[in-house]
Amino acid sequence: MTDDAFQTDPVDKIASSTAHCDIESPITLSPYVVAQHGYVVVVRALDEKDQYDEVECSDGAFRHIREGDVLVGTLGGRQALKGYSGRVPRHIAPGDTLHVLNLGGLIGECTAAHPNLGPALPVEVLGAVMVKRNDQWTHARIQEDALEMRHRLATSVPLVTVSGTAMETGKTEAACRIVEGLSARGLRVGAAKLTGASLMRDVRRMQAHGATAVSTFTDAGIACTVEDAITPIAKGVIHHLNETEDLDVIVAEMGDGFVGYYGVDDLLTDMELQSFIEAHVVAATDLAGAWAAERTFRERYHADITALTGPVTDNDVGRRYITQRLGVTAHNALRQGTALVDEVVDALPASAFPEEIEATAPAAPPSSDEKLAVAAELRVIRGA
Repeated sequence: MTDDAFQTDPVDKIASSTAHCDIESPITLSPYVVAQHGYVVVVRALDEKDQYDEVECSDGAFRHIREGDVLVGTLGGRQALKGYSGRVPRHIAPGDTLHVLNLGGLIGECTAAHPNLGPALPVEVLGAVMVKRNDQWTHARIQEDALEMRHRLATSVPLVTVSGTAMETGKTEAACRIVEGLSARGLRVGAAKLTGASLMRDVRRMQAHGATAVSTFTDAGIACTVEDAITPIAKGVIHHLNETEDLDVIVAEMGDGFVGYYGVDDLLTDMELQSFIEAHVVAATDLAGAWAAERTFRERYHADITALTGPVTDNDVGRRYITQRLGVTAHNALRQGTALVDEVVDALPASAFPEEIEATAPAAPPSSDEKLAVAAELRVIRGA
């Protein structure tokens, strides 16, 4: 394809799912679109929504998508229980209508909407983004210069995994509290997002809470973990973190639930990964989910749950049932973050702590959120 087949156009928003490609406005646009996941496309919003109406841009900011906005996003499929599901069509051409499938700017054909979110935002395909590599024009795709996948993980610092029974169970909040707590004890903490759909928000939050190095499956050229074998991708991310920084521990969040299409089950059944996992923190919304989690970890993963967290631990009723009936420690990440970190610390081997730091170091002081939560509970108890 000759240069005169391309055109240069400004765009309004560049989604974070394309961040690996370092795309800037104006972009070079080709009318030929490669209909495969990971390729970067340009679309125009055909409508405007008042919910699920934003896109995370490459600078980390979330911005409202207006009708007529020109958006740069990444082709990919998604199988979300509490969001939009979709796929990449076999053929894509300018003028076709696709949809925005997630906040990270994943673009595909919506196959299943969600009643709480309304229809997926329709977009018109304008073309594909072209970039110059070795003085030649080529289609932009997030697989270029991506992290190498690893089928073997020979060594790693101890891993702390944060998984859940479903989406929106408080996994990221728990991961951030753990990262913050371990960092406060003097540990060098790495953080990873191993499964999910392209979105940089979670690892950026963990970085803001003290992680010295962060990485995600998107760094391995994957827009969403429903379309590829996730285990070598996860091992590549963990290997990268071990090689990048001198870390003491890695906190790894797994998007979606361990029952689902995102590959969490594959990671938790991998014996090599299991050998490096020292603590399993699991988030659940209700007691049925907590019960299923305990049974699944015991019977399928042959691993103990270090602590249960999430909305199921919002009050004493859930925490008492989990502790007394399931025999698992339960701590709310928002209200009992220090206790949750203590459980993780107790599960880590002594080798995770630098010589100058004792594993029994004093607990970090409660965060301001914990203090406010305790005060609120006291007001309720006193009838305030």
